[in-house]
Amino acid sequence: MFAAMLEGWTSQQLARNLAVGTVEGRVRVVRAFAEHAQAFPWGWTSQMVDEWGTDLRAVRNLRRSTLRNYQEAVRLFCSYVTDPAYSWSDRCQQQFGTHPVQVCHEWNTAVHAQQAESDPGKRAFTLDELQAFFDHADEQVSRIRAAGRKGWLPAFRDAVLFKVAYAYGLRRREVRMLDVADFGRNPHGAEFGAYGVCYVRFGKASKGSPPKRRSVLTVWDWTPGILDEWVTEFRPLLAPPTSPALWPSERAPRVGLQQINARFAAYRDALGLDPGLDVHSLRRSYITHLIEDGYDALFVQQQVGHEHASTTAIYTCVSSDFRTRTLRRALDQTLTAALTPTKKAR
Repeated sequence: MFAAMLEGWTSQQLARNLAVGTVEGRVRVVRAFAEHAQAFPWGWTSQMVDEWGTDLRAVRNLRRSTLRNYQEAVRLFCSYVTDPAYSWSDRCQQQFGTHPVQVCHEWNTAVHAQQAESDPGKRAFTLDELQAFFDHADEQVSRIRAAGRKGWLPAFRDAVLFKVAYAYGLRRREVRMLDVADFGRNPHGAEFGAYGVCYVRFGKASKGSPPKRRSVLTVWDWTPGILDEWVTEFRPLLAPPTSPALWPSERAPRVGLQQINARFAAYRDALGLDPGLDVHSLRRSYITHLIEDGYDALFVQQQVGHEHASTTAIYTCVSSDFRTRTLRRALDQTLTAALTPTKKAR
């Protein structure tokens, strides 16, 4: 009966056009809850959810957002099996003498109280940290190659990948899924040549929708040079002739997320940088540095694909130095205006 419920729930979610990975993840969570509760859905109680939540937070130390997503999966499953349209309650009552009920309520589940639920330790790079990180990535390529060891080409690929992720403010999956063909000319930015625009095809999707597309204009003059060098000189040494991927792997069509994460963490730790810096910090840094450079907030919002300006504001981690300069400029303007004598009207 439980297996049939999960199969039916899977079909219901797929009919809503949810991603297969999302559906499979929710099913795994429901199975995990059933295993923890040592009971089937028609025997679940709210107390079991309390005990499970305590284990997830106090013992396994899951993040708040992860706990909320787990509880939401169980809540959605309970909503499905208690819906009269699917007759699961009647079938369970006839076969087991009891029926499933909703066990996730407002008083025993995590509440999504604010828009940003990320770890407060996560932040953007400072300019000095970012330069040190990129320099270290380049040095590793030279070191590996000078030693005559394998691996210098993947290290070169990852060094360029990190720079491109920052140069366009891309998420991990967005940068990983880039193809060579995902760049074009910007008629209003001829100086960038063939790399004036980056066409992102695998942007973060809304619920039940395909990946969101967007175009990101090239901002910094150093970006086309590193891309052209990689595409024309070094990528052909790693990629099969028919591969469209911008970042091919020696063992797969394109580099994996875990490999990107591992390389980033190794470089960060080798430099002794803050553990709060992760691959997504390159995106945070892009937003922050554009704002600090005086770019219009709406332009930045459109570049990174945020639907709401408030989301962009969450990512903005302007430095104390920038805020000090902004305050100083405002105070100087006020002081100048106050000291400038006004002409008397005749």
